[in-house]
Amino acid sequence: MSDGPRYDGIAEWYRDFRPSLTSDELGAIQRLLGPGRGRCLDLGCGTGVATAAVGELGWSAVGVDVSEDLIEIARARRLDVIVAPGSALPFDDATLDAAVSVWTHTDIDDFSASVIELARVLRPGAPFVYVGAHPCFVGPHSLFVGTQGVPEFHPGYRPTRHYDGSAAGVGNPEGLRARVGAVHLTLDAFVNAFTAAQLRIERFEELSDRDYPHLVALRARR
Repeated sequence: MSDGPRYDGIAEWYRDFRPSLTSDELGAIQRLLGPGRGRCLDLGCGTGVATAAVGELGWSAVGVDVSEDLIEIARARRLDVIVAPGSALPFDDATLDAAVSVWTHTDIDDFSASVIELARVLRPGAPFVYVGAHPCFVGPHSLFVGTQGVPEFHPGYRPTRHYDGSAAGVGNPEGLRARVGAVHLTLDAFVNAFTAAQLRIERFEELSDRDYPHLVALRARR
């Protein structure tokens, strides 16, 4: 679930940090993607936690990530995975039946370019299910410790940019974002990444019943 080599060197730590999907993430994939028999791409697959979940739904899952260290862990799980950037997918036009991506808009340097490229390889009508950080409540501007309670907001929601462990919204100096940094997209930049790719968003969800959700999920179609 990465862009660039920033996860190389910490892949084993990340595997232990992120051993599986959360129940909210898994539920969104099961609900919005559902069972299938075609070929489904996991964009930014990382160690393959979402790739495996897609395979359990019956799809022929293939994962793509730019981090060779993360891909090595996914391969050890006997998953079909490929080292490639999201902006240059190794598939022909309109050849994939579905796609998922989990927590990648905070890691991919140019998320919009990767979504445009993903749309290229999807068949007409194919679904793309995305699950990731809520742009309003997760980012450099929002200290949301353990995603519990009320976020503590700071200046800096705008503009879209990279941030690192020095940002006010990064509370854990030993956590993931302190280690690898992140990309913050405003809500409009996030949504426009899909519309710019000429994908039709047919469902959008703020996951969980908390007052301040930290996750969003959507289903768009080619």
